[in-house]
Amino acid sequence: MIVGVLTIDLAVYESQSLKDKRRVIKSIKDKLGARFNVSVAEVGALESRKRAVLGLAVVGTDTAFVNRCLDTIVDFIRRQTGASLIDYRRDFYY
Repeated sequence: MIVGVLTIDLAVYESQSLKDKRRVIKSIKDKLGARFNVSVAEVGALESRKRAVLGLAVVGTDTAFVNRCLDTIVDFIRRQTGASLIDYRRDFYY
C-alpha cells in the first residue's frame, strides 16, 4: 500500500474576509473530493484571509499510479479560479 500526501499552498487574492476565503476553499475541496475521490482538508493558515494550505491523501498499490493522480490534482488546482497555486509538496509513505 502506498499513501501519497500532497500539501498545497494557495493564495486567495480576491478574499476580503475569512468567509470569502472559506467559500472559495470549500468549493475547491468539494470539487477535488467529487472528481478524484481523495481525502482533502484545510490544514494550515486557517485564520489568514489571503492564504490557505490544503492536505490531500491518495492511497494505491502502485507508486506510478499515485504519482499520476497527484500530478493530475496539481494541474486541476492550477486551473481553478478564485485561488492561485503558490507551492506544493508531495510525500510518499510505504
